[in-house]
Amino acid sequence: MAVKVKINGFIEGTQSEELMKLLLTLASNWGDVFDANKVKVTHLSGAMTNVVYRLTWPQNNAANDDRTVLVRIYGEGSDIFFDREEEIRTFESISTHGHGPRLLGQCPQGRVEEFIHAKTLSASDLRDPEISNLIAVKMKEFHQLDISGSKVPLLWPRMRKWLITAKSLCSEEEVKEFQLDILENEIDTLEKELSQSYQDVAFCHNDLQYGNIMINEDTKCVTLIDYEYASYNPIAYDLANHFCEWAANYHTDTPHVMDYNMYPDFEERRRFVQSYLNSKVAGNLPTDAQVNQLLDDVEKYTLPNHIFWGLWGIISGHVNHIDFDYKEYARQRFRQYWLRKPELLKGSKKEKENGADDSLAT
Repeated sequence: MAVKVKINGFIEGTQSEELMKLLLTLASNWGDVFDANKVKVTHLSGAMTNVVYRLTWPQNNAANDDRTVLVRIYGEGSDIFFDREEEIRTFESISTHGHGPRLLGQCPQGRVEEFIHAKTLSASDLRDPEISNLIAVKMKEFHQLDISGSKVPLLWPRMRKWLITAKSLCSEEEVKEFQLDILENEIDTLEKELSQSYQDVAFCHNDLQYGNIMINEDTKCVTLIDYEYASYNPIAYDLANHFCEWAANYHTDTPHVMDYNMYPDFEERRRFVQSYLNSKVAGNLPTDAQVNQLLDDVEKYTLPNHIFWGLWGIISGHVNHIDFDYKEYARQRFRQYWLRKPELLKGSKKEKENGADDSLAT
């Protein structure tokens, strides 16, 4: 529900004067007469790292239209996961390529973005064949962006860094429960196994859950938002991450619970991969062998995806106080990793030979 607020306590948990100064400057640049008593603030649910609001106030024009912006307040401890300055540079670079919202301004607590007038997808929307096809095509467009910076995949060093952080935050009991002492070996094994064949590396979103996808229902134009985790990675990893997000619904009474019965079946995955490969700007249509190879690679990349977000859950549980059961989320991701690993890496050793505990594999 939208509520009117005054300057004091404009948004709970922020230093109001800094955010207000930024908003006043923006409004002045637009020619608006900014009256804080007429600002409407709507909390947008579903974010798990930041807190996001829609702000609306009357424009100073004859039409009496409203001005709408999006305010993103950075979550506690979120700087552990990425370099905020690098994220802003990426945000602006993606915007100059015509993707996503424009950056309107920033302050220490967060930033103000262009508000995209489009529908944010729901969990069920991912299963709609038409919408899924549009997402696949948009992903291909995103992967073709030439973003400056290192084009070496960030997945592996980022997981190793997060593992060190997770160990430093966890108690001995948590280290044992999450089997953190053997995860370095698991990451090494995955990198070796998944890097044996050619990998198509591109600039990836890396967090393509339904809440980060918007669609204009009139034009059917899809927009990808929120690039905090974006980096160069194997495209198979980005597709794997998206497929894993089919199991999530962050707008329930238990948003941390993953339902892997909702993971896309073979035909849904194949349809998505075909749409992705068919959307090439130039060249011949993909062969069945190419489709099957990417399908196989994507399934294998679900394994590092589970470790990635499992570590994220552990760390977040120690530094973030958003109402979300991060540690239980981490347990589910690790449980799925141990469950799927024997099937997806058929040549790997059995878990007990690696020292794995069956408690997270059941």
